[in-house]
Amino acid sequence: MRPFKEKEWLLSLLVGSLVLWLIFLGNSPLRDWDEGTVALVARDIWRSPVAEMAWLYPTLSGEAYHNKPPLIHLLIALSYSLGGVNEWTTRLPSAVLTALGVPLLFLVGRLVFTETLPALFAALVYLTMLPVVRHGRLAMLDGVSVTFFLMLLFCLVKARHHQRWALGVGICLGLITLTKGMIVLLLGAIAFLFLLADGQLALLKSSYLWAGMFFGNALPLAWYIAQWQHYGGNFLQVNFQVQTFNRLVQSVEGHSGPPWYYLIELLKYAFPWLLFLPGGFYLAWKKRHTTWGCLVLIGMIVYLGTISLMKTKLPWYVMPVYPFLALAMGAKLSEVWQQRHFRGRTWVVFLAAIAIASLGGCVYFVISESQPVLIALSIVLAISMGIAAWLVKKGDRQFIPVLFSGMYLVLALLMSSQSWIWELNEAFPVKPVAALIQANISPRTKIYTSFGYSRPSLDFYCDCQVISATTEVLQQMWANKSYLLLDHATLQKINLPNSKALGIAEGFTLISPSIK
Repeated sequence: MRPFKEKEWLLSLLVGSLVLWLIFLGNSPLRDWDEGTVALVARDIWRSPVAEMAWLYPTLSGEAYHNKPPLIHLLIALSYSLGGVNEWTTRLPSAVLTALGVPLLFLVGRLVFTETLPALFAALVYLTMLPVVRHGRLAMLDGVSVTFFLMLLFCLVKARHHQRWALGVGICLGLITLTKGMIVLLLGAIAFLFLLADGQLALLKSSYLWAGMFFGNALPLAWYIAQWQHYGGNFLQVNFQVQTFNRLVQSVEGHSGPPWYYLIELLKYAFPWLLFLPGGFYLAWKKRHTTWGCLVLIGMIVYLGTISLMKTKLPWYVMPVYPFLALAMGAKLSEVWQQRHFRGRTWVVFLAAIAIASLGGCVYFVISESQPVLIALSIVLAISMGIAAWLVKKGDRQFIPVLFSGMYLVLALLMSSQSWIWELNEAFPVKPVAALIQANISPRTKIYTSFGYSRPSLDFYCDCQVISATTEVLQQMWANKSYLLLDHATLQKINLPNSKALGIAEGFTLISPSIK
């Protein structure tokens, strides 16, 4: 049997990633906060006539939206126009673009390693990382910005031999800016440091590079100038200060954590591949004078160090570090594969522990009468980790394809279940409550709720603005003839004369301001 050619591996990675990212994409409701917010902004763009220029000046429930540039929101609005407004069309653009990061990482790896095997292993590690797949399937901006960054790295390395590829560097920087704003400064700094470390200073004199910088950044710059001229200092304060620089020096909206926050995130969700990170990092240090070694070290140290020092901590901020981790792990796995004989006692222990824990999870899901797919997932995980541990103990390199195939199947089962967005369990299901509101209240009405915080996903599904308020404010809004959405405890203690309950869902009662 002849080995795959490079183009065949590339096509296989593309198909495999699209399948994993797109299967059952719309089987779960949108989550708070990012998904609900992105969907609301995209729907406002989709609904608005072109002449109203919501595509240039995006809004959130009718109010100016200053958080992020609108590239992904525009793509989702286009998706709505083609396939209607639903979860699948909301997630489709970001899922497809994030999935393209897998073959792109293979291409980057092929250039920096100058070998196919470590590039292939790196791409397969990236393909089968839980956080990469899960966050990439959501209607969020992080996975897309990582794909554009990988495209930038590909153009940067390719430009060593063909300077015309330097055109793509500026274009990719512009795409990152239009996707996630000022994160381009950090990712651009990593690219620049890599350029210096890799001895590509001559590229700074390339007319292709500067032409790409001009054309690629003209549109983002024009967008920022348009916002500033339209909204004045308020846009600058919200976009640059509150949403960008404040996150560096203070905890925004209570999202804080210690400096080792992201190390814990990696420990929680990067197994089993994290087993190979120490060896991969050490190998990168030994090969720090090579292209791949300096790329991995600069990317990991600069990016992970920066976000660890930031005061605001959110799990998905770590997304851009996964390609660097995958390159390091791919190099280590390639070394193991080529050695044929190796020792990995620590790997045996951890893989066996994962297998045993998976059996425990299987028993738990059987007892709790959970989804059958989760039971199957636990069985597959236990079998694949058990076989891998046995093969490692024998010193058989075949444990590597066993891990890849096992993790791919596990992730496919997880994405086909109702549990891949586990944050939905943190609060009440929004769809029944939204159905109650839609059945009784006209769209785009303001409703006030006793729930502890406003939920963009609820606003999206009910097509109204549900605003969290204290008991005193609720009483005042009632006097102003507003609709109320109250939990049982608040309903018992608040005074609502001449009220009418329109219905109950998930423990909340919808109250009309007057008897009809």
